[in-house]
Amino acid sequence: MRSIEILQDGLARVAENVHAVVDGADPDVLNRAPAEGANSITWLVWHLTRVQDAQIADVAGTPEIWVSGGWADRFALPFAPGETGYGQDPGDVARVVVDDPALLTGYYDATHRASIDYLAGLSDSDLDRVIDENWDPPVTLGVRLVSIVDDDAQHIGQAAYLKGLNALRRW
Repeated sequence: MRSIEILQDGLARVAENVHAVVDGADPDVLNRAPAEGANSITWLVWHLTRVQDAQIADVAGTPEIWVSGGWADRFALPFAPGETGYGQDPGDVARVVVDDPALLTGYYDATHRASIDYLAGLSDSDLDRVIDENWDPPVTLGVRLVSIVDDDAQHIGQAAYLKGLNALRRW
């Protein structure tokens, strides 16, 4: 198995879990935070998708799907188009809501396709290319891509936990 295939598999697992959490879920469950100031499932899935979209677009040299695919308009969030959720305060987090779960999965699926297409064009040797010299050691493309998979896996795990917590507690 090539390194690229491992990364593709990691992102495919995230995609499966996004659908397992979001498909068929009630929007109230998706939009509800377990406590004041906490993240909702909607925010977690939106954020993991925004970060993946922004970082893949950056390394691929392509526009973000969020804007180019019209998702920013469909979500109609009160943020600048470049917002990914990093550093948002609880009030901003609470503004990320959806009426239709398909909006979340549609944006995720479009981002996932773009990510998989980008990875398909890479060779294992491409992963050694330094893309950010502001760190010690400098960040390679491979390190950035593993970081994306790791961040996505953590956030979708948090979302799955919240879905299970809701099923148990019906808060």
